[in-house]
Amino acid sequence: MKYSRRNFLKVAGAATISSMIPATPTISAESSRSTHSNTLKVGLIGCGGRGSGATEEALNADPNVVLTAMADVFDDQLETSYRRLKEKFPQKVQVSPDKKFIGLDAYQKLIDSDVDVVLLAAPPAFRPDHLEYAVNAGKHLFCEKPFAVDGPGLRRVIMATQKAREKHLSLISGFCWRYHLPKRETFNRIINGQIGEILTVEATYNTGELWFKERRDGWSDMEYKLRNWLYYNWLSGDHIIEQAIHSLDMLQWGMGDTLPVRATGSGGRQKRVDKKFGNVYDHFAVTYEYPNGTKAYFSCRQQNGTSPSYGVEFVGTDGKCIVDCRTGVHEIKGSHPWIYQDETKFTDENAYQKAKSRGMYQLEHDELFASIRNNQPINDGDWMTRSNLIALTGRIAAYTGQTITCEQALCSTEALFPGPVSWETTYDLPIAIPGVSSFK
Repeated sequence: MKYSRRNFLKVAGAATISSMIPATPTISAESSRSTHSNTLKVGLIGCGGRGSGATEEALNADPNVVLTAMADVFDDQLETSYRRLKEKFPQKVQVSPDKKFIGLDAYQKLIDSDVDVVLLAAPPAFRPDHLEYAVNAGKHLFCEKPFAVDGPGLRRVIMATQKAREKHLSLISGFCWRYHLPKRETFNRIINGQIGEILTVEATYNTGELWFKERRDGWSDMEYKLRNWLYYNWLSGDHIIEQAIHSLDMLQWGMGDTLPVRATGSGGRQKRVDKKFGNVYDHFAVTYEYPNGTKAYFSCRQQNGTSPSYGVEFVGTDGKCIVDCRTGVHEIKGSHPWIYQDETKFTDENAYQKAKSRGMYQLEHDELFASIRNNQPINDGDWMTRSNLIALTGRIAAYTGQTITCEQALCSTEALFPGPVSWETTYDLPIAIPGVSSFK
């Protein structure tokens, strides 16, 4: 298939915004509990902190869910996760020794076991392989963000999400803010015109630096890099894709999930320059231009000692909307003022009352398992791949110093991830230099 902007929109689906993004929880975990009594078996791929957290939420989402299989490339990481989960859920964690799969092919062994639901939480570069394999095997999925680190990988993910839809499988993404009740209410108001036509947007994800694991004796070059996957763009996609994609997803949400026409960006390494930080940048700044003329200004950084900022601000013809993920502010100013408060009336008050005690991470899994119980599959593929695409477009624009369209990014032939790897694989990529690094 030749990939283009038109083909992407066709593949990703032409569903309306109301069908792609439910305004409030349309299926509650409570309603599912009286529907079936059969046990749903869960398997976890990627036993780090996020994977372990997702498993806790999965086990909390339904009274008849058990964890029966775990997979990771590292046995120490799997055992740490197993002990934590077993202590918290002694009855629901039923992972026998032969269902603890270790190694680079562990994901295949887990998916080939008799699990019903698979949680994908390995480093992003592996997501296309894992997602494709799970969909082909007919598994329901929780798929942590992001979903691909390059154009070839994203094209595979797009096709896999479409196949999941055709097979009536549920696919929930790790874009947790889409499952945050105050944001659902706020973004519905933006989409429904409460601030008028959107003129400009500012989106930020400015934070400090993250963890690093010192090299130990006996680690091969590949093991060292896999344990520090954040710092290699061929494993993480760089932090504009791996972390700041949350802000870009909120930008996309407010814009009705319409793809921007083009992106122009910059970025580099100013502070985090040691070789141990691989080849990723420590800051990005990208301007996105949308078909209606709206411009969105995005910035992100991972630098200690700098002012934090994490949110989006939409300015429209009738006011502006502020969403601050750090302070919890959700406010509209202008012709139709509104502010979220604990007593705020929601569009669907009944659904809100059922779910308000459940946080956004939990609601992701509540809705996933309820959709399985009720045979009403949820598929986040449309908008999750679009958000990944604009993050990819922004990174390419910053790396090359060129103005890049979403079509170019999606059609890119540059494959950052080297494909099948072994513990003996040695692989590296240079640090991108704007004006020198070329678009491929």
